[in-house]
Amino acid sequence: MFEHRLTHARTALRATLGAALAAGAVAGGIAAGGTAAHADTDVRPPAHAAQVAQTGANGEAGERSQAVQVTADQVLAAARAQIGTTENADGGGTKFQDWYVTSQRGAETAARDGGNITSYKNAPWCSMFVSWVGEHTGARSQIGWDAYTVAHAKWFEANHRWGTEAKPGAVVFFDWNGSKSLTAIDHVGFVVKDNGDGTLTTIEGNTGNGKVEQRTRPTSQVVGYGYPAYAS
Repeated sequence: MFEHRLTHARTALRATLGAALAAGAVAGGIAAGGTAAHADTDVRPPAHAAQVAQTGANGEAGERSQAVQVTADQVLAAARAQIGTTENADGGGTKFQDWYVTSQRGAETAARDGGNITSYKNAPWCSMFVSWVGEHTGARSQIGWDAYTVAHAKWFEANHRWGTEAKPGAVVFFDWNGSKSLTAIDHVGFVVKDNGDGTLTTIEGNTGNGKVEQRTRPTSQVVGYGYPAYAS
């Protein structure tokens, strides 16, 4: 059965950001168990949020140049360990949202986009999941951190880590309508592998019925990939 979280009550942050979720957007992915499902679209802040991301505000300049001793396999293992984590009936209650609210980046993005920082507790959390994995593996400076998928993608682009080739551990950004525009991005996750048949295996947060899941996605829905500079 197709399921979607758009029935959840949306918080004041969403209203302040002036963005609505795309009702009925078809994710077209297949969960690891074989059940077709939808994933949530992301909150859309004002245009200046993307401009901020292009300046590198998603990570300090010093961080961007730092090498990390974290491998793609370690990041994927950390993401895989979260499979099954589920949001509550209000679209919140995950460790990823709770962490983001107390993080420096949470305060920065609330100031950037407007609204109350605590509203992130019930906000769409796919990008927060990716950010949490980066933080908890020591790879934050390479993975970036943001609650907004478009800003997160633009950070990779601004740091010359953006491309169109699927690689294990890459951060993959989706648009359910098949656009290749960064401003159209709906969702984000990690690449596990390119299946070689026009699909990817991924690990994503805020997918299916508001969970962390391993998914199979068509590459036609991929906008592009962010490439963390992992250790070999």
